[in-house]
Amino acid sequence: MSESSIRPALITAVLPDSIAAEIGFESGDRLVSINGQKPRDLIDYQFLCADEVLDLEVLDTSGKTHQVEIEKDYDEDLGLEFETALFDGLIQCNNRCPFCFIDQQPPGMRQTLYFKDDDYRLSFLYGSYLTLTNLTQREWDRIEQMRLSPLFVSIHATEADVRTRLLKNARAGQILEQLKWFDDRDLQIHAQVVLCPGINDGEHLTRTLLDLAQFHKGEIPAVASVAVVPVGLTRFRPDQDELIAVTREKAQEVIAQVQQLQTQFQKQYGSTVVWLADEWFLIAGQELPPESHYEDYPQIGNGVGSIRQFLREFQSQAKRLPKKVSPRSFTWIVGNAVEQAFQPILSRLNQVGGLTVKMVALNSQYWGQTITVTGLLTGQDILQALQGQDLQDGILLPSLMLKHGDTVFLDDMQVEDLERQLNTKIWIVQGIDGLIEACQNPVVAKTAAPC
Repeated sequence: MSESSIRPALITAVLPDSIAAEIGFESGDRLVSINGQKPRDLIDYQFLCADEVLDLEVLDTSGKTHQVEIEKDYDEDLGLEFETALFDGLIQCNNRCPFCFIDQQPPGMRQTLYFKDDDYRLSFLYGSYLTLTNLTQREWDRIEQMRLSPLFVSIHATEADVRTRLLKNARAGQILEQLKWFDDRDLQIHAQVVLCPGINDGEHLTRTLLDLAQFHKGEIPAVASVAVVPVGLTRFRPDQDELIAVTREKAQEVIAQVQQLQTQFQKQYGSTVVWLADEWFLIAGQELPPESHYEDYPQIGNGVGSIRQFLREFQSQAKRLPKKVSPRSFTWIVGNAVEQAFQPILSRLNQVGGLTVKMVALNSQYWGQTITVTGLLTGQDILQALQGQDLQDGILLPSLMLKHGDTVFLDDMQVEDLERQLNTKIWIVQGIDGLIEACQNPVVAKTAAPC
C-alpha cells in the first residue's frame, strides 16, 4: 500500500494528565507523521513513539499544520486515542467461507456489519482471526521484521483440498507451508477450527489436529493453542451452502474424539494443546471440564473456558454482595446456552435479602437458532419474549449483546427503543462487576458506560 493512501490519524481522545494533554492536543486533531514517517496503523504509531525525541506533524481542527517536538522517557505513552487502529484502511477478506457470519445476516443493516476483514494487524492488536490467504509479500515481510506475534489464524483444515473447499480460495491449501514459515522464525499463532459436519469433521478433524500439534514443540511453539468451535448457522444464510447444524449427537461424538487426542497430546507435549469451545458441552448436554483443564485460558476469546472463568470470578466477587438491600426485582437476560451453567449465580444473587432476580434465558428467533449464546441475542428477541410482561424494576442486560462502545443491538435496535416499547428500565451491565453493581446500586449501573 502506497504512502499516499495513508490518511492522517484522527485523534478521538486525549488522556488526562498525559504528555499530549500537557502539550495541548485536542480531540479532532490529526496526526500526519512521526519523525518524518507516516504511520500506517497503531502498530507503527506505537513503534515510532517509543523513541525519546519525537518530531510530530499535526493537523488541527481548522486544517492548520503544526510541527510539535517532544522529549520524553523511552516507551512513555503520549496519551492519544484514535478513531481506528488502521490509518491506511482495512485489508479485506476475499474468501467465500459458507459459514462466515457476515454472509449470514439480513440485508439492510448498518454498513459496518458487512465489513469482512482479514487483517493481520487486527489479529495482532485485538485477537481477531485471519486466514493468511490475503497477505502480500510486503505484509509477510512486515510480520517477520516487526515480530508481530502471536497472530490468531483460522485453520479449519490442514488438508489442502478440504481447506480450499471451505475457504473457496486457491491459496488456502498453502497452510502447512505457512505454519512452517512461522516455525522457522520463532513466531506464534493461536489456531481456530470451525467444525462443519460432513466437511471437516471425522478423520479430517483428526488429521488437522495431529498436523497442528506437530508445531507445538520447542520453547516457542509455532502453534501455541488450538480451539475447535461448532459452526454457527442463521436462517439468513445462503441457500445450498453445504452446511449442516451441529446436533446433540454430533457434539457428543466430537467431544469424545477430541478428548482422546487431548489425552495423547498431554502425554506427548505436556499440554492439552487443543481445546473445545464451551458450546460443544452445552449442545451435548454434558458437564463442562473442570477449571484446571483450561491451563492459562489461551483460547478464552473463542469461548473456551469462558463459563468456568465467569463462575470463578463471580464466586470471588460475590463477597461484595451485601446481606440485604432495599426491595428490588430484576429480570436478567441471558442466552439459553448458559441457562443451566449460571444457576449457581442466580441462586447466590437471590440469597441477598430484598433482592429478587429472575433469569430469562432466550434462544434467538431473529437468527433462527434453538440454542443461542448471550452475545447473539437481539433487541427483537427480547421484545418478542418480554412484551406485555410485568418486568418489575427493570432488565439487567449484558453489555456483550451491544455494539462495542454503543447501545445498539446486532439487529440495529437501540436500547432506548427497547426500553420504550417494554415500558421499563434497562440496566446495562458489563461482566461480573456490572452485574453485582447493578444489584447493589442500579442508579450507578444505569449511568455506567455500556462497554
